[in-house]
Amino acid sequence: MGVLSITDQPPLVQAIFNRDVEEVRSLLNQKENINVLDQERRTPLHAAAYVGDVAILELLILSGANVNAKDTAWLTPLHRAAASRHEKALQLLLKHSADVNARDKHWQTPLHVAAANRATKCVEALAPLLSTVNVADRTGRTALHHMVNLLLNKGASPSTCDKKDRQPLHWAAFLGHLEVLKLLVARGADVMCKDRKGYTLLHTAAASGQIEVVRHLLRLGVEIDEPNSFGNTALHIACYMGQDAVANELVNVGANVNQPNDKGFTPLHFAAVSTNGALCLEILVNNGADVNFQSKEGKSPLHMAAIHGRFTRSQILIQNGSEIDCADRFGNTPLHVAARYGHELLISTLMTNGADTARRGIHDMFPLHLAVLFGFSDCCRKLLSS
Repeated sequence: MGVLSITDQPPLVQAIFNRDVEEVRSLLNQKENINVLDQERRTPLHAAAYVGDVAILELLILSGANVNAKDTAWLTPLHRAAASRHEKALQLLLKHSADVNARDKHWQTPLHVAAANRATKCVEALAPLLSTVNVADRTGRTALHHMVNLLLNKGASPSTCDKKDRQPLHWAAFLGHLEVLKLLVARGADVMCKDRKGYTLLHTAAASGQIEVVRHLLRLGVEIDEPNSFGNTALHIACYMGQDAVANELVNVGANVNQPNDKGFTPLHFAAVSTNGALCLEILVNNGADVNFQSKEGKSPLHMAAIHGRFTRSQILIQNGSEIDCADRFGNTPLHVAARYGHELLISTLMTNGADTARRGIHDMFPLHLAVLFGFSDCCRKLLSS
């Protein structure tokens, strides 16, 4: 606790450090000031929390001690109990409404302090009471940073792998724990590491939209167009997951908007099919993505939008020059696949823009044949109206 000499402390504090509960009781009966302050504005309750004597702690609280009193460093008794690893004292303070979110002058909560002092039981008691365990202190560090630092200091390898060859760096990148990532790199973890399927840190950060991690990795010089085992770059992943902020960042720093993966799909194909990829598609189109790039099976981005019923995206693609009757290697146009998958609104859009309803596709079928074959009566009516 960093106290002065015991003899320089008020009698009540001296009794607390002597763990003399009867003397504490006697002094309280003599109307000793229960919230008396020392030179650093610490109360007797701070001392009891530091010592961890639950009997004295409860006696003080029931006698009116302020459970959320702050000293000159803004530390509360809860901070003190956490720092000293006194789980029972901490739980008693919590029972009596101690503020679990109280911050000291460094913006550290009791959770930060518990993590930094290896107080795992205290961490377990505090964590369920918090709306988020990711609260950062003044330096941007969360409690996780302190726990990781503790493990590293105890000899944990910063580059250990799980069964899928994912390293701690992968998880730090995916979850957006930038300070932890920096710590691991500083301790020797390889920022260029890949998991078993070739996913880099940039892939994982892009997948979950961790824009600050992405920016930091790019500053470290990671390869922006590095493919995974399927040929997908971080831009492919960002577009598929609908992470438009990440996609925009990657494009702005030079990511290849037309790089095909192993099946010939570009990021634009992925943006066309993604549930949340509309903004990503606009970013790509506005930055020179080839709207007529065909995959190894001849699928254009418009084919993909038609397959998945992406109405708005099909309009954007058409407005930006997508070939309306582009045929894949089976002879199917976007109208064929829209009919095959029952997307009436897309059929209407394609027809309005001049799609050929009499074009033969797979097995010499018209789009109408496919709508009939798969039982889409509304699509049949729309096609017959032409």
